[in-house]
Amino acid sequence: MLKVDCLIVGGGMVGATTALALAELGLKVAVVEAYAPKEFSSEQDFDLRVSAISLGSQQLLNQLGAWQQVENWRACPYKRLGVWENDIAYAEFNSDEIEQPHLGHIVENRLIQLSVWQQLEQNPNVNLLCPEQLVSYSQTKDEVVAELSNSTVTARILIGADGANSQVRTLANIGTTGWDYQQSAMLINVKTELPQQDITWQHFSPTGPVAYLPMPGNNGSLVWYHSRDEIKRLSKLSNVQLTQAITQAFPKRLGGIEVVAKGAFNLTRRHANQYVKGRVILVGDSAHTINPLAGQGVNLGFKDIKALQEVIAKAIGSGENFDSEEVLKRYERSRRADNLLMMSGMDAIYGTFKNKSGPLKLLRNIGVFAAHRAPILKEKALAYACGL
Repeated sequence: MLKVDCLIVGGGMVGATTALALAELGLKVAVVEAYAPKEFSSEQDFDLRVSAISLGSQQLLNQLGAWQQVENWRACPYKRLGVWENDIAYAEFNSDEIEQPHLGHIVENRLIQLSVWQQLEQNPNVNLLCPEQLVSYSQTKDEVVAELSNSTVTARILIGADGANSQVRTLANIGTTGWDYQQSAMLINVKTELPQQDITWQHFSPTGPVAYLPMPGNNGSLVWYHSRDEIKRLSKLSNVQLTQAITQAFPKRLGGIEVVAKGAFNLTRRHANQYVKGRVILVGDSAHTINPLAGQGVNLGFKDIKALQEVIAKAIGSGENFDSEEVLKRYERSRRADNLLMMSGMDAIYGTFKNKSGPLKLLRNIGVFAAHRAPILKEKALAYACGL
């Protein structure tokens, strides 16, 4: 029977990074994951699932030795962020305003996961249990006993990093609050005629926003928000037909494009009623899923990791039992309010731009216009969004 300090269920971006962050503290860590990330080749097509990695998240990955490899593979830095509903009320944010070389990078999720896994494979404090799945677990006063599909593991704490439909959260009987947005989003990888790799933008329309995320070379990732029925219809189109639909629905600044790949998902909000229950801890999407409007989801997860690492490091340094519920609750207190603030902020923006009221439309465009010309407000908003 394997005995560790921390058992982490889920070896994706957040779960793997959590494992590396805690292993760096000298803790014995095991990671349960069903599928290992496939190796990288520069000839591979771009994955559909990409993330806008903030400066704060980049700093964490760099601290853990996983960022440089991501950059060596492929990542696209961007300096500018544009937001508008109509051309009169256009707001653009630039990294120069916070004295940074860029605002973030657009990176394929799998490459972040793979780079972190390479670090985990070299770390003597880490056991990668893959392919493996959680079946059940029980808590005692001193430990968690987890039954896996092929083995049994005991640990001082169990961390759920197994996504929005977290099995760990369900088995812990931790409820959630949230709702479905009654909209879906379509992810579309395209080749672009125009070079526009230093900017990511979002255009709000009556049916939902459309967004452009730059990728290395003349490539991009488009995000198209619409009703579920319309996204289902669009998903059935051929790549040529979808290219024509994009040309009609997206702003002219996109230029000519060629659809390469596509996929879709429903929009939901979920927030766990608690992040800590006994020896069980939730991080990332297991604890919170957010409207993807500003691409903050994975960055909130990386903030969770940094907070958990700091809480446990301070407890070890002061001679406390890092696995006591009193210590672990400090992590929840440090993250819950910030996550809720970001979730509510995204909902407010989403709800405001979705409303078709004439007076409200005028007010929100005045707000965007004013924000573009308020340097102090822009600087603070940018620094917060970048995790600085």
